[in-house]
Amino acid sequence: MLLKDKTVIISGAAGLRGIGYATARLFAENGARVAILDLDQAAAQAAADSLGKGHLGLACNVVSPQACQTAVHTVTAELGAVDVLINNAGITQPVKIMEIDPGSWDRIMDVNLRGVLNLSQAVIPGMRRRQSGSIACMSSVSAQRGGGIFGGPHYSAAKAGVLGLAKAMARELGPDNIRVNCVTPGLIQTDITGGKLTDEMRTEILKGIPLNRLGDALDVAKVYLFLASDLSSYVTGAVIDVNGGMLIHG
Repeated sequence: MLLKDKTVIISGAAGLRGIGYATARLFAENGARVAILDLDQAAAQAAADSLGKGHLGLACNVVSPQACQTAVHTVTAELGAVDVLINNAGITQPVKIMEIDPGSWDRIMDVNLRGVLNLSQAVIPGMRRRQSGSIACMSSVSAQRGGGIFGGPHYSAAKAGVLGLAKAMARELGPDNIRVNCVTPGLIQTDITGGKLTDEMRTEILKGIPLNRLGDALDVAKVYLFLASDLSSYVTGAVIDVNGGMLIHG
């Protein structure tokens, strides 16, 4: 029970095959009170209900600062002060550099990067008052290797921005005993990748993964659990790779 009596917010966690939901389920199993935030209120509540009693599902568009503030206020009122924030919400778009139009750039940046800022700003004052908290942010191997398999250059740029933002937050918030870290998954089998990965692509991709398998949502959820819990009490500003060795770097 690594998170016994902790209140946790996880964004983008309504999809039952996604990393966010796998994290929510693992956190609930470890004693947390979980608030699932997603665009669809009914889906968020259904996902929360599936975890058992004492969890909450809320509609929240992380692009809106006011929506994030409102969600955090509701979570605090119903579940207690927020101990852990998992900035998991994100979207991708598989396009080439010359195909990126202004609207697509803004949409990818807003959800993947601005959303991290908005939700973090909503929880930080409460964490500062209690001088305690953990924030973990979803980046991507795409940010490290300059592109992925399903994300365009704007996705790589947004996820690289998450790394910089999280490290800067870690430095600023350390004196308040608030830890901020990032997770950089490789190719994880979720609904986002499920319909696009052919057998030929899978075979070719596996050649570059030393562990010889694609990741699954639970692989990432376990790392989120480590970062959320006291097991990582002296870890901040870190970037943890979850890619099976797809990218091994110094």
